Amino acid sequence: MTSQENPLGRIYILPQAIKSVARHSALQSYGVISLAPSNMIEAIGQFFNRHNNYGITVSSDNEGIAIELNIIIEYGLRIKTVADSVAESVKYNVEKTMGIPVTRVDVHVRGLRISNPD
Repeated sequence: MTSQENPLGRIYILPQAIKSVARHSALQSYGVISLAPSNMIEAIGQFFNRHNNYGITVSSDNEGIAIELNIIIEYGLRIKTVADSVAESVKYNVEKTMGIPVTRVDVHVRGLRISNPD
């Protein structure tokens, strides 16, 4: 949980809210097909529970938050270009929406997929 202090009190931001903004931002980026589970436990949870928490890990410290994304991208695109675009988009949108500095965005490409075989 991340918290901020203001004159009226404290504001608590749960990791689920940050994950939601990061998920939406990543999926809106060009070349991203979907998010991928980062480990076997998330894959099993995704299969049985159908929740949207997989593929994103959020951790916080005194300096800001660190986000780790696991994505599947479109086959035929430059991987580095797509990963850089996703990292910048997620960083910008989370900082703009939450008002918390993002110190690090790690993007792991877990696979390539052909979205339209035609």
